[in-house]
Amino acid sequence: MQKILSETVVLDLTRFFSGPQATLLLAGLGAEVIKIDDPKTGDPTASSPPYAGPQGISFSRQTQADMGIAYLKRARGKKSVTLDLKSPEGKRVFMKMVERADVVIDNFSVGVAQRLGTDYESLQAVNPNIIYCSLTGYGATGQDRNLKAYDLMVQAGVGLMSLTGHPDSTPVKAGSPLSDAISGVFAASGIIAALLHRHRTGQGQSIDVSMADCLFALMFDEPVDCYSELGLEHRQGNRIMRFSPFNSYRAKDGYIALGAASNAEWTTLLKAMEREDLLGDANMMDLGWRIAHNDEVDRIVSAWTQTRTKGEILELLNALKIPNSPVRTVAEVMSWQQLHERDMVQPLWNPLAQAHVSARGPGFPIKFSHTKAVYDMPAPRPGEHSRDILKRLGGLSDQEFDRLVSAGIA
Repeated sequence: MQKILSETVVLDLTRFFSGPQATLLLAGLGAEVIKIDDPKTGDPTASSPPYAGPQGISFSRQTQADMGIAYLKRARGKKSVTLDLKSPEGKRVFMKMVERADVVIDNFSVGVAQRLGTDYESLQAVNPNIIYCSLTGYGATGQDRNLKAYDLMVQAGVGLMSLTGHPDSTPVKAGSPLSDAISGVFAASGIIAALLHRHRTGQGQSIDVSMADCLFALMFDEPVDCYSELGLEHRQGNRIMRFSPFNSYRAKDGYIALGAASNAEWTTLLKAMEREDLLGDANMMDLGWRIAHNDEVDRIVSAWTQTRTKGEILELLNALKIPNSPVRTVAEVMSWQQLHERDMVQPLWNPLAQAHVSARGPGFPIKFSHTKAVYDMPAPRPGEHSRDILKRLGGLSDQEFDRLVSAGIA
């Protein structure tokens, strides 16, 4: 079965998470994603802790076959080439590859691509139809474009850290690097949109993706700029401004999250809690009042949940179609049957050890009815595909390739 992006060639100059997240999604959709790394340094995540290898998971390398878990996850479905883009010969071979490519993506700091000569204008000169995507912390324009950023700085910069946690807590980031992850998803979406545009018009283009823009777009659906006028704390904990109740509550054996998004659900929940006496309370039946008095609502719900186990609450509320979920630990998530039935928990193959490791990675999150979307190749050995691809796309002979390897260029 042919994949959606079959025969699409993507030259991947990205590092760490945001860019590799974008190209991971493109690889799952069938693109030939070719990772291009410096032969002297390679992909930094391949040799960064935590490691997975024949002796298990560790922060220090226990065997020569140990590889970084991040690499084993993010390089799946991709091919690996080593090429020194700072050398004239390496640059010449790369530009030959660009002639035959569809997409080039990097997440260099602003100005690096220009210094390397791999910016959109340089690439367009050799392939007018190329699609070029640049993924940076703050974008290619604006007064902060030259600032270096990691996810922590972006979460701080766009205000997410001022929204995360409880009202009396210090600033805290989300538990996962959201700006990296979401900007990778936006970048992949932009590339697919640009491929569709080129299919319709024959015109390539450049794409400028900012981690800050993407995270801000994700969080600013909430009217956080209006919270002060509404008398709300910006840190709402597990609550959400539009609904009440909406929180996590202690049960006899852990925590459960539940929420009522309408008065109909609130009415059903009151009956489930045997609190029909509140159905005639005008305040309790007014959503705006409940939001403004969340603490009172939470006390009522908590008094009920603490008398029951998670299983008892789940069984009752699921039967009544009240949204709820146990607050699962990571170990419980890894054994959650729903994720396994959706092929979302995948084994990871270590190409140096030639074996599966105990760490696992996420499956492809979109399911299509007529096309396959899956990471059907494990992470490659660094440089595994250099000879084949530099001959096929770079126009090298075997002798030329061997010479570049001897010179440390490939």
